[in-house]
Amino acid sequence: MKYRELGNTGLKVSEIGLGCEGFLENQYQNIRLLLDTAQEYGVNYIDMYTSDPQARSGVGKALSGRREKFILQSHICSVWKDGQYKRTRNIEEVKQGMDEMLSLLATDYIDVGMIHYVDSMEDWKTVAEGSVLEYVLDLKKRGVIHHVGLSSHNPQVALQAVRSGHIEVLMFSINPCYDLLPANEDVNALWDEKNYREHLVNIDPERNELYETCQRLGVGITVMKAFGGGDLLDESLSPAGKALTVNQCLHYALTRPGVATVLSGARSLDQLEVSIEYENASDEEKDYAAAFATFPNISWEGHCMYCSHCAPCPKQIDVATVTKFLNLAKAQGSVPETVREHYEVLSHHAGECIQCGACETRCPFGVSIRENMKQAAEIFGK
Repeated sequence: MKYRELGNTGLKVSEIGLGCEGFLENQYQNIRLLLDTAQEYGVNYIDMYTSDPQARSGVGKALSGRREKFILQSHICSVWKDGQYKRTRNIEEVKQGMDEMLSLLATDYIDVGMIHYVDSMEDWKTVAEGSVLEYVLDLKKRGVIHHVGLSSHNPQVALQAVRSGHIEVLMFSINPCYDLLPANEDVNALWDEKNYREHLVNIDPERNELYETCQRLGVGITVMKAFGGGDLLDESLSPAGKALTVNQCLHYALTRPGVATVLSGARSLDQLEVSIEYENASDEEKDYAAAFATFPNISWEGHCMYCSHCAPCPKQIDVATVTKFLNLAKAQGSVPETVREHYEVLSHHAGECIQCGACETRCPFGVSIRENMKQAAEIFGK
């Protein structure tokens, strides 16, 4: 298992994380099996969006004696009321739900306290200007949660939250189809078939800006819906008109700026193990570029997807990484010190480019790589 820094939190998290969908299966009997398998393979990050008390209690029992082995992301404002899940901003319900969460999970701290499901600007205003954010920041001050997170499907909302300076971890829905769609307060728009009927070109600029902003500000992204609820794995359901593999979906998410871990919504041990096998997959098995190039209604023409098809460079420049740093600097309008530091430690730099153009002949998306290398050399210095 490979591990990544979760933004600026100081936490090292497994590239493959574990969602809690499978905890609800088989009358909650899967919980211990999934956690045992996760620990065996080095999966150390768990998301608990569900407020189901039996699921939380089951996880608490399964974590007994090994709480420190896992980094737990659990959702504040996701409560259980009248026998069912409820998202709430009522501060008394939020506080009661938090106390119940800690009790059921049998822990006195949550590693990442995730403000649950903020998809509209009005809701973010309610959270940020009301008592919810104040309460969450107090939880962090008291050590009850170690880091503040927020979950969203809306890039406009997520950008505003990230720029507030309060959010350290963002849980966001990332996959190559959702990334094409503009911001919308209705999450159902992400999988509405009619939104994919016209020819769609390139990643939505606000989504791209969100990922680059998170990278620049040190906000770690934890990915949900990498498989689009399974639709991307089924040609008859995929908005792209063709199926992708688990490895391709995971690799796409993991190559976006800011991403630290992808949460596998595994409903069984087999599904979890398939996601974990990504770590042993070949470059060919992870490669999503060739598949993207065949999508009938979707084009990424001229946009670097960080797929590394441009390699190998005769001067050994890591072209994809240089381009990622270039885009981060261009988005900021200046060169953030952290970006410059990461650029400088690269073994080879853009100034070494001999403009041979071999990379461009291999790029599936027609990116002007030589021009990017010129710009990078000017921005970062040769």
